[in-house]
Amino acid sequence: MKELLIAIAQGLVEDPTAVNVDVDDSAEDGSIVYHLHVAEADMGRVIGKQGRIAKAIRVVMRAAATRTNSKISVEID
Repeated sequence: MKELLIAIAQGLVEDPTAVNVDVDDSAEDGSIVYHLHVAEADMGRVIGKQGRIAKAIRVVMRAAATRTNSKISVEID
């Protein structure tokens, strides 16, 4: 899952070396939180107009998580 998020983010940004993903341990409800970090200049590219790209990233990640019967959320830091 982490590799998928990195691959998606690196395709969107100008500086793919600055992409970093941190993973929090499972919460009480069993969900896993992924924290996506990108360069400050690339934040607009990852979030998109009115958050459309960020929403799309979250949808793709949730769809991939359902294949493994897990719950995830993505936060862009």
